[in-house]
Amino acid sequence: MALLFWSQRSADHEGSPLRSALAGEVRDAPAAVEAFYRSRDFEPLWSESAGHWLLRPRARLIPEARLLADRIARTIPERRSGLSAAIGAARSGDVGDVARAELLLSLSLSDYRRRLHHSVAPARLAWLDPALAPPSDSAGVLEEVARAPSRRRYLDVIDRVNPIYDALRQRLASYRATWSRLPQTRITEGAMLATGAQGGRVSALRQRLGLPATTGMPFDAALASAVETFQTVHGLPVTGRADAATIAALNRGAAHYERLIRANLERARALPTSFDGRLLFANIAAARLSIVEGGEIRSTMRIVAGSPAMQTPAMAGNIRYAVFNPYWNVPVDLVRDRLAPHVLRRGPAYVASRNLELLSDWSEAPHRLDPRAVNWRAVARGDVSLRVRQRPGGGNEMGRVKFMLPNELGIYLHDTPERSLFGQEQRWLSAGCIRLEDAERVTRWLLGRELPDRARPDQRVDLPRATPVYIAYLTAAPTEDGIVFYPDIYRRDPALLAAMGGA
Repeated sequence: MALLFWSQRSADHEGSPLRSALAGEVRDAPAAVEAFYRSRDFEPLWSESAGHWLLRPRARLIPEARLLADRIARTIPERRSGLSAAIGAARSGDVGDVARAELLLSLSLSDYRRRLHHSVAPARLAWLDPALAPPSDSAGVLEEVARAPSRRRYLDVIDRVNPIYDALRQRLASYRATWSRLPQTRITEGAMLATGAQGGRVSALRQRLGLPATTGMPFDAALASAVETFQTVHGLPVTGRADAATIAALNRGAAHYERLIRANLERARALPTSFDGRLLFANIAAARLSIVEGGEIRSTMRIVAGSPAMQTPAMAGNIRYAVFNPYWNVPVDLVRDRLAPHVLRRGPAYVASRNLELLSDWSEAPHRLDPRAVNWRAVARGDVSLRVRQRPGGGNEMGRVKFMLPNELGIYLHDTPERSLFGQEQRWLSAGCIRLEDAERVTRWLLGRELPDRARPDQRVDLPRATPVYIAYLTAAPTEDGIVFYPDIYRRDPALLAAMGGA
């Protein structure tokens, strides 16, 4: 028997039959996949040698291979028959059949991972830091598997969804149970309906919100309360009166809002799966930022985000350092579109009145330019590019601190002297960066120290460790006990719904 059956240890060496068979199979695979297996000397991911039987080498799939095949088949139905056939053939123990099943699993894995976590184009994030981005190609996914502590652990991790996605999925079910079950009665347009009103439109409104609608029943306190609840959930000013905007939202019907929830599930799918560490999460559609630790929201604050003309992008990056008492480098388009016209109207003295300085270039040691020597008409036309920065101080647009997440988009988080902006409902007013309602709180949380009253100009302070910041655009978001819709201020929903086939 010793001649007929060798142990796995004796068979599982460099140049083993399984590795040889796998080397033959990957020759026709995509180049990146072949390179991955070649780099590990064709050591398999989903199979192992199983000794010899009757002088023939044997192999088998590891249990995680069948688990992966089942999950892929459920998620990607078009792969089901091919995987089933390959897994069935591999039960023979033939090293060629096992190698073919191994390769098919590896080729299918990247599609499976993409189906779980990659969204359609309008919902995707800009990944500013490669360390945060999920792998997007087959080789990257396979390298991720190889680095994992175990195959089972890897499969459990990639199957996870982030808590926002999971909560939204639950809220979709609760929305259907609460709002979709109500009569979708259409309410004719007309004057605002408020307490004391009567008539057919009031009866239709009562029916639409699930209240008794006997002819002649008035707009009473119960209806006002139901209208307030609808307004709260659907992102409308909460007045308890059925104005034109409220009637329009009611007439869109629950199916419209279900589609919006599914669209925002697609946006949430693009977010990283883990919220377990320390991170900042901003929802631009809500104009709010949350401080998150261990998966729990520790505090929230209002923010001012980019205007519809200068939108804040959906993105994920790492804050690596703060700058106390910062300069503000005025974006080139603002110099062209705002500063130059002001100077042309008010004269070169306007530059000094705004505590601005003009610099010759973007080097470390530029020289200052005299505003009187600049051709401001050429700047306004865009024919001349001019570097302008605002000196540190009380009126500086950056306030007392800015938090830097290196990126080519010029987006970061910062303080602001314009405190009144946070009292406004419409807070989409910036040039793309995020202004913080409480920069002092963020400073304490990120750096473990107070924001200094005085600091030297442009004083850089590195964070003890890089902290992720996820900037999303969710027009439907979960709350503790339900869901709330936000205005599509950037008009991004139609393109996303179209990409999803109308959801």
